[in-house]
Amino acid sequence: MAVSTSFSGAKLEALLLKCGSSNATTTTTHLSVFGKNRKTLVQTLRGSIRCEVSASDVSLDSTKKATNVSALEQLKTSAADRYTKERSSIMVIGLSVHTTPVEMREKLAIPEAEWPRAIAELCSLNHIEEAAVLSTCNRMEIYVVALSKHRGVKEVTEWMSKTSGIPVADLCQHQFLLYNKDATQHLFEVSAGLDSLVLGEGQILAQVKQVVKVGQGVNGFGRNISGLFKHAITVGKRVRTETNIAAGAVSVSSAAVELALMKLPEASHANARMLVIGAGKMGKLVIKHLVAKGCTKMVVVNRTEERVASIREELKDVEITYKPLSEMLTCVGESDVVFTSTASEDPLFLKDHVKDLAPATDEVGGRRFFVDISVPRNVGSCVSDLESVRVFNVDDLKEVVAANKEDRLRKAMEAQAIICEESKQFEAWRDSLETVPTIKKLRAYAERIRAAELEKCLGKMGDDIPKKTQRAVDDLSRGIVNKLLHGPMQHLRCDGSDSRTLSETLENMHALNRMFSLETEISVLEQKIRAKVEQKP
Repeated sequence: MAVSTSFSGAKLEALLLKCGSSNATTTTTHLSVFGKNRKTLVQTLRGSIRCEVSASDVSLDSTKKATNVSALEQLKTSAADRYTKERSSIMVIGLSVHTTPVEMREKLAIPEAEWPRAIAELCSLNHIEEAAVLSTCNRMEIYVVALSKHRGVKEVTEWMSKTSGIPVADLCQHQFLLYNKDATQHLFEVSAGLDSLVLGEGQILAQVKQVVKVGQGVNGFGRNISGLFKHAITVGKRVRTETNIAAGAVSVSSAAVELALMKLPEASHANARMLVIGAGKMGKLVIKHLVAKGCTKMVVVNRTEERVASIREELKDVEITYKPLSEMLTCVGESDVVFTSTASEDPLFLKDHVKDLAPATDEVGGRRFFVDISVPRNVGSCVSDLESVRVFNVDDLKEVVAANKEDRLRKAMEAQAIICEESKQFEAWRDSLETVPTIKKLRAYAERIRAAELEKCLGKMGDDIPKKTQRAVDDLSRGIVNKLLHGPMQHLRCDGSDSRTLSETLENMHALNRMFSLETEISVLEQKIRAKVEQKP
């Protein structure tokens, strides 16, 4: 079995070198690769591939075998066999508000416009086939399909370290790793709002939808990851429809308003001077929640007036004053509570900007409140050193959520039943993909035979056969093939529509591979690695 040049190179060599890491309890194996040009290793086999074993074992004459045994066949009989048979795994490597401080999350944050680039870089890693990025103010999660779990985790973690500047050791202290069913369930819980600081908040579902929208057409946002996120959207919608999880639930923006009012003296709620910096989605929600709490007057600072005018038109009974960014510091000096929600990657406020501003009114205790719901943060941590200021960020919203803990647990139990059911459906769908290569190869095998026999038959019938007769014979041959394939195809199904288990389906798949010499397992591995090698410059 010949292996093309495109299948050789760094990727294949990396696999071959795994021969050198056999289990210590068994015979030690050492692999030597000779030859000046590694890329011609498989094509020419100029450099012999030699596996030396201990003196008690029979040594192999690898030079003699090299011309008869291809690289892939050696892989099948070496320690790398375990690698070739490892099923691709769905994994999530994440850092969230539950495990990681905001100082680290803001360094890891990837703007939405950069998601396609991140997917491309992740999929260029040796063991990553597909990828998606879910980056919000509360979480940074990388979802991948990896050819190897452990190697995939290592590569993704190193990539995250490189892009964020955070040492790998620090990332490992805070990150969580979930595989396959656990990774699926986690994303479903995220989409349903069960993993949010504010249970059932709707913004995370919109963010999951955005991952799918941005990923459309991006090379690397493949069938498994795309299917996972689309199913997560279905789960999020179903949980909110069939449970009352969203009843009373609030977004991050409304939790920010709740937190501010919780910290202010109750007597000052009606008269506290409110300032909102940023009129995007989050800022608009802050304004709406302030109005819902009885606020009728506020100042909004934004880059342009257009969005503010749109909000003012929507909330006609509220006095909303627009100010440009150039007057931002002046507006802060005239406010008691400042909400910040901009996409700025650099802090808008540092200690030097705030220390000389006029103090807040005595009605609120003389201290100005900054409620920063942006990631990266708009308010530098140094600002909290000032006695005249109190700074809150997204991590402080936990205090708002804690007040409703019992209700959260009850609603979460209702949602978990739905998530469990949907997880089984997704796993059944993914299991069914295992047999797709065999189905395709079996159909192609049958089609080649059908086409060859049809050509023979038509040749014997002469050149003057009416087209109607030709079509009838063609239809007859297709019908016979389809009926013969129906049984085997049914036994390759594992999509939850029958009682057949995955193990039974895979046994059927391997049996068909042996009977028809389809060699699906190795050919799929070869295709995956060849694609990886061809992507390399």
